[in-house]
Amino acid sequence: MKIDFNNINSEIKNNFNNGEKYFDVKTYTDGTNKIMYGKLIPGASIGLHTHTENAEIIYVISGSGKNICDGKEERLNSGDAHYCPKGSSHTFINDTDNDLIFFATVVRQ
Repeated sequence: MKIDFNNINSEIKNNFNNGEKYFDVKTYTDGTNKIMYGKLIPGASIGLHTHTENAEIIYVISGSGKNICDGKEERLNSGDAHYCPKGSSHTFINDTDNDLIFFATVVRQ
């Protein structure tokens, strides 16, 4: 099944999960799972949150950012992926001077 993100409207989510600035995102959902094409501008973040019902995979398309999952900090660069398992908590922070572009898939388990 093709998902054309060029034809999905972008949403601005201010202070997403109590993060900084805003999260610019295009979202496809089937009602249970989500695929998101996201952008964090410099200094923006997705706040710390826990995946109680699902897991999430983030794949960085361009840019770089800091991910903290269950207290462990990792640098994610273009081509890197992060897996946040069900029951874990994470945050994603653009601590650079460039936009951070990524795909995130949230899958109910």
